[in-house]
Amino acid sequence: MSKAGKAAIRSTAAAPATGNAGQTPGKGDRMIKRLNSARGASIADLCTLTGWQPHTVRAALSRLRKAGHPIARKAGKDGKAVYRIDADAGSGA
Repeated sequence: MSKAGKAAIRSTAAAPATGNAGQTPGKGDRMIKRLNSARGASIADLCTLTGWQPHTVRAALSRLRKAGHPIARKAGKDGKAVYRIDADAGSGA
């Protein structure tokens, strides 16, 4: 993975969900916002949103999990995995 890719993943996990006032939301912020939506997002959705390759999106999801975001993975209507930040996912219920 390139240095730029590693930096992007690192900043995704460290970026606040609300972003800084007066700054354009970064890719990590947009990813968190999409994952917080009721619909969630597939790997393909997140690739389109960020411009990243699928393996980089999966790595970013892993970093978000390690940072404490409770990410749930469920099958969508088309059978593909859909990811969401879900408060119930981290409770073990």
